[in-house]
Amino acid sequence: MTPASTGASSTLGAASSVPASPSDSRMTPGGPGYGRMSLALFLAGVATFALLYSTQALLPLISGDFGVSASEASWTVAAATGGLALFVIPMSALSERFGRRTVMTASLAVAVAVAVLIPFAPSLTALVALRAVQGAALAGVPAAATAYLAEEVRPKALITAIGLFVAGNSVGGMSGRVLTGWIAQEWGWRVALGALGLVAVAAAVVFRLLLPAPRHFTSGSLRPKVLAATVRGHLSDPLLRRLYAIGALFMTVFGGVYTVIGYRLTEAPFSLPQGVVGSIFLVYLVGTVAASTAGRLVGRLGRRGALYLAGGTTASGLLLSLADRLPLVLLGLVLITAGFFAGHAVASSAVSKTATTGRAQASALYQSAYYVGSSAGSTVGAMAFHAGGWGGTVGVGLLAVLGVVGITVAGTRAAARTAAAHTADRTAARTADRTASRGAAAKAA
Repeated sequence: MTPASTGASSTLGAASSVPASPSDSRMTPGGPGYGRMSLALFLAGVATFALLYSTQALLPLISGDFGVSASEASWTVAAATGGLALFVIPMSALSERFGRRTVMTASLAVAVAVAVLIPFAPSLTALVALRAVQGAALAGVPAAATAYLAEEVRPKALITAIGLFVAGNSVGGMSGRVLTGWIAQEWGWRVALGALGLVAVAAAVVFRLLLPAPRHFTSGSLRPKVLAATVRGHLSDPLLRRLYAIGALFMTVFGGVYTVIGYRLTEAPFSLPQGVVGSIFLVYLVGTVAASTAGRLVGRLGRRGALYLAGGTTASGLLLSLADRLPLVLLGLVLITAGFFAGHAVASSAVSKTATTGRAQASALYQSAYYVGSSAGSTVGAMAFHAGGWGGTVGVGLLAVLGVVGITVAGTRAAARTAAAHTADRTAARTADRTASRGAAAKAA
């Protein structure tokens, strides 16, 4: 891959592609600043996912309050993820110019300010509009976070550091839904979203206080031609294209399942109260473990092996969730969550390792595809539920998993062809060398 230079990223990307030297001043586990950095980005992930999906567990209540269907209420989720998908690339460009920490701080500040306004939305239209603004603001966090890690953390520790950030996403998604579920059961969805907004404010403040100042960032250019050339370069790389598609498809499954699950569990035969439905999202803790151990999984199975395992786990969970027994549904959600977070951590870290220049844009393209998948999953999953019940939503998820497996198979075959070509080239080179040696020996004789 030969994308155009974006300034700092090209230099730092090159530095990241070689083994760390003893004088490498980037952070490493146990070293100065690593603990503060990990906690700060963990909290950023918590705030981002808690706010981004804040209405998801409350959709049945929002539907009842505004008198709308599940597919209409699902736009409060799709608008936020769609806003993030649309703005993540521009935010990544701003992070190249003004710095990763600055962009993340500004993004969280705007997002939590909107969170304070959301509980007062007078209509579904106003709520959807505010959520779109909030999603656009949050785009700066994923756009800049992985680029910050790629620049400030040694290569061998990168997948672990990204796994911790993704783990923060899972904790945020879980805690936000559990908190809002129980508060909404007593005081309604508006109070629940207000309380979540205050929690996000606290997380944003602590994040800014803890995150170390960048030491390896160099300001780049905001020239549109440079940005466009970088994006074209990344999109021309077959491996990156496959990783982007995998992220989108995994998130299609996840977005559809967790947008609709509240409706399923509040209806017969389960008829669970809102607080209990919110507590179902405790299974996100499984995602925290799966994301944080993704590095060891790749070490044992390789990237493609880990993706096969993640896809198979997700599909097994989808099939189990078809049962009308609550324990089997919960087990299905556990498997779906574990498979999704493992696959996401593997794919997102592979993007950071593959892109040797313009890492912010490479990560932004992944995030854009990822959240397009979330928006599609939320909308299509809700439509499928409206048309065919939970089985319709599961069918959409299984098609997405089949896409993940197909893309990974294509990647496996492409890698095999590349390896065979390299072997043939080396064999031809050795043959040519032997022929030249024999010719030289004959002349000498």
